[in-house]
Amino acid sequence: MMRSTIGIHHHLFAISTVCLLLTGCVAGPNYEAPFLPNRAKLLANQSSTQLTTVPNVIGGSSQAFIEQLQVPADWWTLFQSKDLNRIVDLTLHKNPNLQAADAALRSAQASARAQTGVYFPTIGINTTGVRQQVSPAYFGQATGEPNIYNLYNANISVTYKVDLFGGSRRLVESAKAQAEYQQFQLEATYLSLTTNVVNTAIREAAQREQLEATQIILQSQQNLAKLIDQQFMIGTVSRIDASSQNTLVANSQSQLYSFDKNLSVTRNMLIAYTGNYPGSAELPQFRLANLNLPSEIPTVIPSDLVRQRPDIRAAEAALRASNAQVGVASANLLPQLNLTAAYGSQALTTSALFGPGTAMWNLGAGIFQPLFQGGTLRAQRDAAKAAYEQAAANYEGTVVNAFQEVANALKALEVSANTLASAANAEKNAGVNLNLVTQQYKLGSTNYLAVLNTQTQYQQAKINLIQAQADRYTSTATLYAAIGGGWWNRSGPAYLGRDQVSSSTPLSPAQLEVK
Repeated sequence: MMRSTIGIHHHLFAISTVCLLLTGCVAGPNYEAPFLPNRAKLLANQSSTQLTTVPNVIGGSSQAFIEQLQVPADWWTLFQSKDLNRIVDLTLHKNPNLQAADAALRSAQASARAQTGVYFPTIGINTTGVRQQVSPAYFGQATGEPNIYNLYNANISVTYKVDLFGGSRRLVESAKAQAEYQQFQLEATYLSLTTNVVNTAIREAAQREQLEATQIILQSQQNLAKLIDQQFMIGTVSRIDASSQNTLVANSQSQLYSFDKNLSVTRNMLIAYTGNYPGSAELPQFRLANLNLPSEIPTVIPSDLVRQRPDIRAAEAALRASNAQVGVASANLLPQLNLTAAYGSQALTTSALFGPGTAMWNLGAGIFQPLFQGGTLRAQRDAAKAAYEQAAANYEGTVVNAFQEVANALKALEVSANTLASAANAEKNAGVNLNLVTQQYKLGSTNYLAVLNTQTQYQQAKINLIQAQADRYTSTATLYAAIGGGWWNRSGPAYLGRDQVSSSTPLSPAQLEVK
């Protein structure tokens, strides 16, 4: 008996030695970060370090690109609007999409922790009680009475799958990469959400001011329409002049209704971002004049962009997970070694279960080498390789899209500054012309057609100016979003939740409740 036990121990030692020698082998390719050529030329749209300044005009203050300027995590606070800060904070506390992304991250992290269990043996306690009947034939007897007895068993079992070719390590590597993917998906949701809130607030301000400007213009047009109607009654103007002015009034009223509808839609969208239902929350009314234009803009560096954009980081994590899955599929084609052991007691009665002579134990080792499974394993490896190629292509496409968005944002920022200067000049001249032509018409020194043209020009110039002012703010916010939004400088979580404190402007409990 002693000799048999020693022999088993020798076999286990030999198997363990082989395992230690083979655990350094890992199937499949090691992950290598994709090589990206220098794409600095794609950012050539950043042609000037100083953008066009439009003095004494909302949104026309100076802006300059600054090298090595850090983007704050709460970059929206650069607009210096307390109302905007409160809306963003409310969104970070209550938006359901952000909450869902946070839950997906926690789920992926828990799955990754669970997957690391493959590194350890499985240990369990087994207890059984069986009443059974054995026929005489079991003992080689042709006749006799069946033997009926109870059998009780209690033992501790250990099972360990030796990671000969690194399949388990690749599996853990893939799970961790998938958790990292969800982390950057959360950051992408955070960035998209905060950017949408800022841009929606800017659009809401612009639509309100366009509505108010149209109301003022409409009042002026209605006053002129009354004057023309009076002149028509005494025969100093034609019916064409009166009907033309009334048509202009009707068109302005129609435009007013359109602005009112758009403003309502935008406010409902802003309320939805905060996790509330339309009509259930009161939000502040934004004004372009209450927004500060950030005077310093960070210079975009291509290498930083690849590290900062959460969508790029998520695509790389997906690529790393796919690479690990190739290793898992490759390891499944190779031998698999399992070690088992058990120690316990076996007896015919429960009282004698742990008595003398009832001990039982076993040690085992098994190697399984797949030979034929209908091509399943090789097809799975081919599928894993194709999935990796897909992930690599998706990564490349994400990087290309990121550089495109940054180049577009830089150009939009430059164009919006120039457009604002032109729009401000056009609105100023149109206003002067309208006043002069209106006075001349009242004095009878010009015809109504000139008045109609100048009214139309001024109305369009005023609307264009407000839109150009909003575009200047929006272009700035879009650039911050395109370069990643500064999430890497944030110390707190992306999803704040109802019981957590914001990193910028704290909210009172009353502000977190749906009204």
